[in-house]
Amino acid sequence: MLRVGVTGGIGSGKSTVSRRLGELGAHVVDADAVAREVVEPGEPTLQGIRERFGEGVIRADGSLDRGSLAAIVFPDRDALDALDAITGPAIASRVAGQRAAAPRDGVSVYDMPLLVERGLWVHEHLTVVVEADVETRVRRLVEQRGLPEEDARHRVAAQATDAQRRAVADVVLDNSGTPDELERAVDALWAERLQPYAVNLAAGTRSRRSDLAADVIVAPRVDWEPRAERVVARVAAALAATGVVTEVSHIGSTSVPGLVAKDVIDVQVGVHHLADADRDDVRAAFADAGYVFNHGIHSDTPHPGGADPAEWLKRFLGGCDPDNHVHVHVREKGSAGWRFALLFRDWLRHEPAERDVYAAEKRRLLALHESTSDYVAAKEPWFEGAWQRATDWAERTGWQPR
Repeated sequence: MLRVGVTGGIGSGKSTVSRRLGELGAHVVDADAVAREVVEPGEPTLQGIRERFGEGVIRADGSLDRGSLAAIVFPDRDALDALDAITGPAIASRVAGQRAAAPRDGVSVYDMPLLVERGLWVHEHLTVVVEADVETRVRRLVEQRGLPEEDARHRVAAQATDAQRRAVADVVLDNSGTPDELERAVDALWAERLQPYAVNLAAGTRSRRSDLAADVIVAPRVDWEPRAERVVARVAAALAATGVVTEVSHIGSTSVPGLVAKDVIDVQVGVHHLADADRDDVRAAFADAGYVFNHGIHSDTPHPGGADPAEWLKRFLGGCDPDNHVHVHVREKGSAGWRFALLFRDWLRHEPAERDVYAAEKRRLLALHESTSDYVAAKEPWFEGAWQRATDWAERTGWQPR
């Protein structure tokens, strides 16, 4: 099932987005609703709040006085952290149970205000951030929820900043316009990305770009690095429990600023032993994160010519997101293929003249080959010379893989 985290600052309209996704067919879990459930009278969580914050946050009928609690925790970071420590485990357990009820081929939406603050976004396939400027949000809280302005500003300030949310956002929905505009944006997201992504996940199908090389190679994009950072974080989180990973790194042309490239994020997963990638738990972790093994690709071209092919073996996976094409290369740490992927990236980053030579070679080959597969194959002779130049550079500079 496709996991989508929806978040945004208080008053941004994230609940409106989640509600519309539910109308379109998503299975929605509302963290705020769950948070209310776990502090109802008789719940152990409510007793924990009573013990930490005192009887002043409990009404005469035994229920939680939310206003009194909010007045304590929102102006005080330590108090807010203490509340999160009490309620967090109970909320997480109940959310997990509710999300498990979503159909395998469906879309599970987690409406979560603190998705960024708690680092939970790494467990979602996509993070959708709903935005509105601070003054608009404060006005909504005062006019629509009846909060005093000072209280509204405290609540806004206690959450992540817009910049922090944008750093992890796969999709940003602007809610500074009309409700109809927001609804149209959500509908487009559902039809163009969420539904196709969910279908790919359920079928185990990786997304693919056009095979026309001229359509695929693009000018450098400023979003390549942040997209890669999100992929790296999610892959690392997905594989953490397996214990096989040594590092996850952004590699390939999109990792070199200023270089033309296919709009594909390449990442390398270093493992202790390549055979680890064939373990059932590792395969299951990749699949759950949205990556599909391609059994037709199992090695890179050895360099220099005549080198031991065993040093260039790998496992290759493709991502299922139709709007963010990702290739994952699993290589054994210390192997020649693993080392060259990192060396090639760092060499081009530090040697702009070599980067420009590579860009010129790409453009030359694009004029000769129509299909991406032919274009990729035609680059191999150039890579033989590049391997030697990069190796010489590493020796001169004392470069070591990091």
